[in-house]
Amino acid sequence: MSETDRSHRPLWVDLALLTVSALVFVALVTLGTWQLHRLEWKTNLIAAVDARAFGDPVPPPAQDVSEDEHAFLRVAVTGTYRHDLSRRVKAVTELGPGLWLMTPLKRDRGHVWINRGFIPQGMEVDELAAPGGTVGVEGLLRITEPDGTLIESNDPAQGRWVSRDTAALSRDVGLEDFELYFIDADHSGAQDAWPRGGLTVIRFRNPHLAYALTWFIMAAMFLAGIAYVVWDRLRGGSG
Repeated sequence: MSETDRSHRPLWVDLALLTVSALVFVALVTLGTWQLHRLEWKTNLIAAVDARAFGDPVPPPAQDVSEDEHAFLRVAVTGTYRHDLSRRVKAVTELGPGLWLMTPLKRDRGHVWINRGFIPQGMEVDELAAPGGTVGVEGLLRITEPDGTLIESNDPAQGRWVSRDTAALSRDVGLEDFELYFIDADHSGAQDAWPRGGLTVIRFRNPHLAYALTWFIMAAMFLAGIAYVVWDRLRGGSG
């Protein structure tokens, strides 16, 4: 740009450019800072899950179960399966698309839903052997998943379940004493038997540092742009 162009450029144009650039710069820095907070949260989550999921099994908490304190806690329970009340829930796993087999386990103090594992699409509950007598179940505590997913809703009337909503499942089968969590059971029986337990994903991606660096680099580029506008105006004004 020539000195004549700079001298004739209205000051309000530069001020508008500076204002927009400053707002964008602040937004980019804010996004980068948010990603740093997410990085800290994800790092703490991974450490907590590792400590809970691979520890010795314990009884589930009697009350005040929360995602922050108890998700993925390794637990052990004993009871009797209500196989006749089983429900199938849409699942996508390392084995491909299929269904989770959810069955309530009757204990001395109410019922807890057990995700007994993955079954292929189309497999019916009555095709599976009903576990008899008192059984011990070991697995990972998971918090209920209410209201379906972002793109699909549970439809009990049609027998379509897309999330493991223990309250809705309990209402559907007529249970009044249930927990707001379920247990992802470890696999039991033959290696190739159905249902296939032990498929809980406990590996979490942690790309937040890369995201933060990206936002901060973009912020630095915008800061350089602001500096150029100021320099260009001052250089034009001094000519």
